Amino acid sequence: MTSDSNITRGIVERFHNAHEKHRPDDLDDLIGEGCVLENTAPGQDGARYDGREACLDFWKGVASSANLVFKAEEIWASEDRGIIRWQLRWGGGEKDRTRGINIMRVRDGKIVEGLGS
Repeated sequence: MTSDSNITRGIVERFHNAHEKHRPDDLDDLIGEGCVLENTAPGQDGARYDGREACLDFWKGVASSANLVFKAEEIWASEDRGIIRWQLRWGGGEKDRTRGINIMRVRDGKIVEGLGS
C-alpha cells in the first residue's frame, strides 16, 4: 500500500468511526473546502450538497443520530479513493437495517468528495 493509500485509509477510517461512535465533532478536521456529497436519498435522484459546510452539516446530523448504528463491513483505500461498505441499523427488527457503500475522495488529508448509496 502506498503512503497516499495509507493516508486515505486513515482519513476514511476516522470518518467511519465518527459515525459508528456518534462523535460528530470528530468530522470537523476531516472535511475539505469545496467538498461535494451526492446521496441517494431522497428517492429518485437523491440530493447533492456543495461546499464544506453543507457536507459537514449533513454528515454531523447522521453521526449525531443515536438511533442509527453503523458497522463497517470493509474499508478499502487506493491512492486518493476510499470505500466503506457498511451496515446500518435503526431498530431491533430484522427489517430495521440496510447495507450501503460510501466512495470517498481525499485530497491534502481532507475528504473532498463523497458518493453514498
